[in-house]
Amino acid sequence: MKPGGLGLSELNIRHIVVDGDACPVKTEIISTARLFNIPVLMVSSFDHLLQGGEGVRTVQVDRSDQSADLYIANHIKRYDVVITQDYGLAALALGKRCYVLSFRGREFNDRDIDFMLDSRHTAAKARRRGHYGKGPKPFTEQDREIFQHKLTKLLNDLQENV
Repeated sequence: MKPGGLGLSELNIRHIVVDGDACPVKTEIISTARLFNIPVLMVSSFDHLLQGGEGVRTVQVDRSDQSADLYIANHIKRYDVVITQDYGLAALALGKRCYVLSFRGREFNDRDIDFMLDSRHTAAKARRRGHYGKGPKPFTEQDREIFQHKLTKLLNDLQENV
């Protein structure tokens, strides 16, 4: 942040806030945000190198397991757009009345988040018993296109409802 500049929570404008550690759609987020003139905040641990740029601010946090999620949860505000794969962070963001998208373009909402958190808990219990699933499908170019389409649609809808 520039000296004398406003912090994210002090600005009265919408931001796109990205859980940047494993985000495969950073380029798509930045290009779409520029079309709508919306600032982007990318948050990651020191283990991941993020590049800032025009309209993009980066924050690096320590390596502990939930540092990026906690930073994001403490700095988002109502109507921000949060991009994450993490169900726990998605739940916190929804609680703050943010819009939340996954890296594949799935929109998280209040109707589904409890089920998703319960499924995550059930899968974690199964892993502790030695039962492992296949993991997520490989990320494809089609996933990238779907994400960009969903983000564009969300931002367009939000712009129309101002």
